[in-house]
Amino acid sequence: MALVGMIVSIITLFPEVFKPLLESSILAKAQREGKLKVHLVNLRDFGIGPHRQVDDRPYGGGVGMILRVDVIAEALEKVKNKRQKAPPKADPPLAEEIILLTPQGKAFNQKIARKLAREKHLILICGHYEGVDERVRQLVDEEISIGDYILTGGEIAAMVILDAVARLLPRVLEKEATQKESFSQYTINHKPYTLLEPPQYTRPEEFKEMQVPEVLLSGNHQKIEEWRWKEALKKTKRKRPDLLKGK
Repeated sequence: MALVGMIVSIITLFPEVFKPLLESSILAKAQREGKLKVHLVNLRDFGIGPHRQVDDRPYGGGVGMILRVDVIAEALEKVKNKRQKAPPKADPPLAEEIILLTPQGKAFNQKIARKLAREKHLILICGHYEGVDERVRQLVDEEISIGDYILTGGEIAAMVILDAVARLLPRVLEKEATQKESFSQYTINHKPYTLLEPPQYTRPEEFKEMQVPEVLLSGNHQKIEEWRWKEALKKTKRKRPDLLKGK
């Protein structure tokens, strides 16, 4: 039986919004080649009563509605049980990394993306309305935010994390493509640096009196590599000096 490299389960009220992303580009390729499998779990399926209620008014008053902890907990149990019932010839039941997508979480970055890419099963919980019952935080392994702003729901954040992680999975992209890009680690004089990607050029060699740097046309790979990390360092100092703090 073919084994999937990574499984991502997304608990959401709007599974339909993910379909265009999953059917396009690198994510479609990763799924087609068995490197990735995405399960879209509709939270509404676990709602309470005939109207499938997933939210309620906050105790103590306030504006908006809060996602219920019991509904989210049941969805999580369903996802876990489904994985544990894998056929005997498959890998042992997968340990899950459960992530709540929330503005209160730690800021998502390339370092976290690389860590998550080593997991076998990610469960992403998309918040909505005015947030989730505080007790949901006791059910997850970590909370992640994609920035200091408020979105209508966690679906866009889930897409960001899914895309960033999927491209780092083994053999999804050429290895070099994920090693020499922005926020990659460079070692300079035996010290690690997190740098932006160096300038990139393609044809034509000259455009409106703007020319491709001569070193890139030289064929001297050692000089080209030296030029690239120097330019990456200069660009990082100019655009994102915060990345160099403490280095």
